[in-house]
Amino acid sequence: MHRRLPVVGYISPRVAHERESKNSSTGKICEIASVTMVSVIIPAYNEEQNIRECLVALSTQTVPRDEYELIVVDGGSRDRTREIAVEYADLVLIQESPRVGGARNDGFLRAQHEILATTDADCLVPRDWISQVQEAFKDERVVQVFGPVTAKEDPHKDRLYVLLFNALMWLGYLTRTYYYTLGCNTAFRRTPFFAAGMYRNYDAGDDLEIPLRMRKWGKVAFDPRLTVAFSFRRYHQFGFFRTLFEWYYIVLKGGASHRYSYTHREYSAGDAQIFPATSATAINATDE
Repeated sequence: MHRRLPVVGYISPRVAHERESKNSSTGKICEIASVTMVSVIIPAYNEEQNIRECLVALSTQTVPRDEYELIVVDGGSRDRTREIAVEYADLVLIQESPRVGGARNDGFLRAQHEILATTDADCLVPRDWISQVQEAFKDERVVQVFGPVTAKEDPHKDRLYVLLFNALMWLGYLTRTYYYTLGCNTAFRRTPFFAAGMYRNYDAGDDLEIPLRMRKWGKVAFDPRLTVAFSFRRYHQFGFFRTLFEWYYIVLKGGASHRYSYTHREYSAGDAQIFPATSATAINATDE
């Protein structure tokens, strides 16, 4: 049984006004259960340099804004991440569960809608991203969908990284031997996701492990139209092959290692930091 989170979030004035208007007109609490509705979870930690453009992209989709909600899960940022997030998000939560997989789970537990999508605060989604997610789940067999990445910072410099990432996705999907999903570009059907047990709180490899459980509940689909601009800043600073080696080492050790830590990293000046490996203290997002 999954523990429900306490109310430690902030609901934006826009959403509060919309809910109040609907409640007063219907005389009851409005409950949205349409399968086309999407909840998007965005983990963030010290991301003031990136989160605004991420949320602007998510707020200007081709589908109406009331067809989806944005939930930011903050890991105890020491910068203006939460202050910026409340300008765009429907809900801002303070992370309680450890690691980035736990942050996503915290958001999913507070989500209202049937389709649960997730991306990262340093990534950019195209304007039709929500629409593509909705389209994928028109197939009732689909319980999870994921897609390829493009390069956010320097498409020319990072083209080999992009080719490798996407080749791994295609290879795994076509052979059905593994699913190289990324937390920045994946979505789930709500009931199977909770039935499968949500994300494991691994230091690395949580997004590689979860589709192996999800496929027991239905179809895990790869959609090449579902793209996200991915930040390769970690690879720029720490080295591509070193980063891949540490990631695979941790995965082969079962998701945690005393030798390497994939999530507990500091970026150089001007960049935000990797999500912390330990849980943050729960505080109200409005108490700045």
